[in-house]
This record gives sequence, C-alpha cells and structure tokens, in this order.
Amino acid sequence: MISLEKRIEAFVKTGGILRKTANQNLALSAESAYQKPAAQLEKLIVEAHHYNGWFTGEMVRHMILAIGESLHEENVDTWLAPYLSMFDHQVQQKTIAVVMAGNIPAVGFHDFLSVLMSGHKLIARLSSDDDKLLPAIADILVAIEPEFEELITFEDGKLNGFDAVIATGSDNTARYFEYYFGKYPHVIRKNRNGVAVLNGDESKEDLNCLADDIFLYFGLGCRNVSRIFVPLKYDFQKLLSVIEKRNGILENSKYFNNYEYNKAIYLINKTGHFDSANLLLVQNEQIASPVSVLNYEYYSDLHLLEKTLEAREMEIQCVVSNEGRLKKVIPFGSTQQPKLWDYADDVDTMRFLLKLD
Repeated sequence: MISLEKRIEAFVKTGGILRKTANQNLALSAESAYQKPAAQLEKLIVEAHHYNGWFTGEMVRHMILAIGESLHEENVDTWLAPYLSMFDHQVQQKTIAVVMAGNIPAVGFHDFLSVLMSGHKLIARLSSDDDKLLPAIADILVAIEPEFEELITFEDGKLNGFDAVIATGSDNTARYFEYYFGKYPHVIRKNRNGVAVLNGDESKEDLNCLADDIFLYFGLGCRNVSRIFVPLKYDFQKLLSVIEKRNGILENSKYFNNYEYNKAIYLINKTGHFDSANLLLVQNEQIASPVSVLNYEYYSDLHLLEKTLEAREMEIQCVVSNEGRLKKVIPFGSTQQPKLWDYADDVDTMRFLLKLD
C-alpha cells in the first residue's frame, strides 16, 4: 500500500499541475513525466463543449482551478488532521465502487480523492456526460506516483467485485441505488440545492458574488443557489441590475433555449415573474428550480425562516448569507469553492471509508 505521506505528496503535486493548467501557464520540459497527461487535460478543457454542451472552456477551467486550489498542502493537512489516529491503524484495503454524476465538470473528484487517500482501491463508473476529465486528472496523478495505477479503474459496464459503494444521482436514481447496493456499506446521495438568505443590506459586491453562486456551471450543480429568501417589501432592483449584466450566459445555446422555453411558459400561463433578460425570478416554494429560473420566497421573521431551513435540510446543500443571526451559513460567492471538509449532504465520506471493516 502506498504510504499516507506519499499519497498526500502525490495529490498536492497534482494540485499544482491542475492550477497551472487551468491558468494556462504550465511550462514543462520535454522529459517531464506528466507533460503528456497535462497537455491532454488542456486539450480536453478546450474541446469539452464538443461532447457536452454545458461544459464550456470557461466552466471547465474554473472547476479544474477550484480542484487545484483545494489541494494546497495546508488544505489537505487540515482536512486529514481529524483522521490521523484512524490512519495510525492499518486500513484493510477494500475496493470501493463509486457511481459518479455528470451534472458539472469532474464533479466526482472529491470521492475519487477520498477513496484513494483513505488507502482503498477505486472502481468508478462515470456518467456519459462527463467521462473524460477525471481519467485525465488520474493520468496526471499516476504520472506523479505510478503506484496509483493499479488502484484506479474506470468502468463503463456493470460494477463487480466491490466491498462498499458511494453513489450520487437524482431522487429517482437513488431509489435504484438503494435497491441495487443496499446490502453493501454505502453512501447514497440525492438531489440537493443551495439557497440564499438576503436581508436587503447586501453590497453590490455581495450581489455579484451571489450571481456567481447562481450562474456558475449554468446553475446545474447541487451547490448552486436555486432559491432565495427575501424580506417583505424587498426591492429586487439592485439584484436584477447585477444579474442582467451576466448576459454572456445567453451565449450558451442550451442555457438560452431553457431561458426562452421557461419564459414562454410563464407568459402563456400568466405566471408573475421578474425577468432580467437572462434569468427568471419566480415566487415558488420549491428548493430546486429549472435551468434559467431562480425561485424566491418572502420571509417576515428570521427565527421562523431558520426553522423552515432546518425542516427542509434534506433538500439543501448549503445556505449562503451575510446574516450573522443564522447558523451554518457560508459567504456569498463561495458555493462552488468548497473546502475538502465540506462534505456533500453533510456525510463524512472519509470517516465512512476509514471505518469499513
């Protein structure tokens, strides 16, 4: 088994290559072991939109950079610190099947990282929507530490020979996962979305950051803000004026088609809404919203709102706000820059992996 020190070193070095590749400033000598895989990743960043129309170069580059930033040595050390006593005991190596989603670029990286960092073997079934980026990242990791090669398998067929499962999908696929994988130790994730709580005192910079939380990856991520809570008599004009400046989002034909379709539906049904010419704001109690739509709801009492958020916590991935009276909130603009210890669905994946018998 690769030592923990070597595993950490390899991922930290991989992070450095990812940051440089994302920033297009990777200068490699001809003999660099990771020259070829890094060049292949850059090629995929540029060409990703050919196999997935949502994966524009800008969005893919943003994700590769975010992954790279998360792998700074101090971040990895902070993440692993609570588990060091568990690492002191030799982990019995298991084979972990990971079923990955494909809603945003390389969305399964954290599970990939967690399985390998915990000392286990990985069998990953990638979504057909995102089946190239993670193997390219894995090639960089293997070039840095060749011993990882025998620990990583990407499978496009039926998964076999595994000891535990991590699976991410929709509420519908989660039922299938429960049926098929229920007899194994498992982590199964369902639909969740980000929400934001506004108080009307947000600065222009706050609202610009909120726009990032809404628009990054075209709103397709589980951490994207899909619903906002605003006080009674909230003046939407400041928010709309910030949002409407993100008109570049309409250059993506898939997003534009969703926007035009939803706008037509609201007009035909005479559904009241705000229209910033690139996003539709609709009063709706649902946490999740269609692409190009942001749901909103009024609140009159912050304490009651907090009770509402607690009651619906199984639908919520994160809460964005600068309202200090709310618990467990994150700053505007941070939804798509999670720390390694910000586990999806609040399920500690690393502890799950290290406690497998």
